[in-house]
Amino acid sequence: MEAASIPAVAHDDHHHGPPEANQSSRVDAQTLGMLLFIISELMLFGAFFTAYFFIRVVNDDPWPPGEEALPIPVAVVNSFVLLSSSLTMHWALHAAKHNNRFAMKAGMVTTMLLGATFLATQINEYIHLGFSPQTNAQGSIFYGLTGLHGAHVLIGLLLLTIVTVRVFKGHFSPEQHRGLEVPGIYWHFVDGMWIIVFLSLYVL
Repeated sequence: MEAASIPAVAHDDHHHGPPEANQSSRVDAQTLGMLLFIISELMLFGAFFTAYFFIRVVNDDPWPPGEEALPIPVAVVNSFVLLSSSLTMHWALHAAKHNNRFAMKAGMVTTMLLGATFLATQINEYIHLGFSPQTNAQGSIFYGLTGLHGAHVLIGLLLLTIVTVRVFKGHFSPEQHRGLEVPGIYWHFVDGMWIIVFLSLYVL
């Protein structure tokens, strides 16, 4: 009598769908993407700074662009406001890592208020300046650099708004806070870039 041979059912370990992306860097994809984006933005700012130093150094054109001096005291206070927002952003991230929800909310709201104050002060400065982008090349580069930075502040505020809404909805924890950390990297970049803009346009 022949023994019936029952074929063994092979266990299907085949992975369906596309394979997982290979991550060759130790930096996670979100952070790496933000860092690469910041590098591209540095190139953009670099082009504006090249034009600025060409006007100031090579052409030796007069500065400031208008007949009146730039409002340096206002710019100093505004710089302090924006740089303080970096501290509150760090405070919010530190709170997320330690599951302190009140500090996280307070840090994000304060960061947004400081950023909005900086932007409003910058717009008010534009209103009272004695020159415009059409006045001369110096005026164009002044508005170009400060306006480019202001646009980045506005984008940062939009990102911070999304993060703040998520914070109030109970998102983020000591284990999951990448969605807060990555926009924070961008915000620190915006703050750091302002130091260069301020020193170049208002101090030098």
